[in-house]
This record gives sequence, structure tokens and C-alpha cells, in this order.
Amino acid sequence: MDCDGVVSGVRMGEASEEVHVLAVDDSLVDRKVIERLLKILACKVTAVDSGLRALEYLGLDQHKIPSQSNGFVEGLKVDLIITDYCMPGMTGYDLLKKIKESSTFREIPVVIMSSENILPRIDRCLEEGAEDFIVKPVKLSDVKRLKDYGVGGRINKRKLPDTTEPDLSSSPPSDSSSLLSSSPSISPSPPSIIDSPIRRLKMTTATHD
Repeated sequence: MDCDGVVSGVRMGEASEEVHVLAVDDSLVDRKVIERLLKILACKVTAVDSGLRALEYLGLDQHKIPSQSNGFVEGLKVDLIITDYCMPGMTGYDLLKKIKESSTFREIPVVIMSSENILPRIDRCLEEGAEDFIVKPVKLSDVKRLKDYGVGGRINKRKLPDTTEPDLSSSPPSDSSSLLSSSPSISPSPPSIIDSPIRRLKMTTATHD
């Protein structure tokens, strides 16, 4: 960790094809856990303790003059950002929005972590563009999946499953006819009206009358 106790990790400018991950968490313990797991997978890790520090690192801090704000941008290569949701000053959701508003970093996958499994929170983050949402404690299996995002294996979590009905017209007619002939219980006749609970009740009433 640097002398100011804020940023730790691999220095920029090192020539490497490793996945570079920016980890954001106000908890020192959680930052160390994330660093250790990512380094097991040979990832480069830069850890910061707040959303504001992450913006400064990316050069997106609007409170600084451009010459200061863009100090880290030159030669900066970040493949993945993983951030805690609940942090003082700026939440992980707010950081996510800032990153997705940036023309420079909007394509970087962002993963949100939280110790609380709150579905509305998860949905909101995914709708805003988060790549994934992980419930703490973070495990090695989670980090292995995250590395795939960093190397281009992105998955659109908001894409609905394909519910298109199969095209039965392309099936050979001989197959369906042979199936009907070989199965006595299957009949091409229309379904019985007794299948409906409401109609079944009406028929019972009519019988008693």
C-alpha cells in the first residue's frame, strides 16, 4: 500500500498481458481478500478505498482541474472494475453510473459486491449496466468468473432467455403419424371440456339438477 494508505497494487507502466482489475472497497479486510483471490489467478490488482478514489484513479474526478484529473489516464489500462455497493461518500451504484457515463471507460465490465442479497438493489445495478452482482463473502469460484469478464468473456445479464416456440412444421409428418399410431393413449381428438375446473363445476351442478 502507498504511503497515503489509499492505493495499492501493481504500478502502471508495467508491460504485461495480465488482466488488470480495479478493486474498490472501503473495508481493508475485504480489499485484501479480493487482492489475494485475484492474484491467485495471476491478475494485476489496483485497490482503492472509495468510489471517489476510483474516479481519481480513472481521471474522472470532476472536482479537479483537467491537468490533475487526467493524471492517471495516460497509458491506463483497466480490464475490470469490481466495487462494493455500500460505501460512504459514494456508493458502488453511483460509481457504476459515473463509469457508464464515461465515453472512455463505459465498455469496461463493472461487477458489484454486497453483503446483502437485496433483489431490487441487484436489479437496479444490472439495469444500469453492471456485468454481475456478487454476494459476499467473495469466493475463488466467483473471482474465476470475473476474470472471464476481464478478458472479453462478457455476458449480458439482462438478456431474456429465448422463449421462441420450436417450428413443428419442419418435423417430418411420418414421425408424428407413427407416434400417434404407436401410442394408444394419444388421440388427435380435441381435449375434453372437463379439463377446465370451471366447466367441471358447471357439469356437476347440471347433473344434480
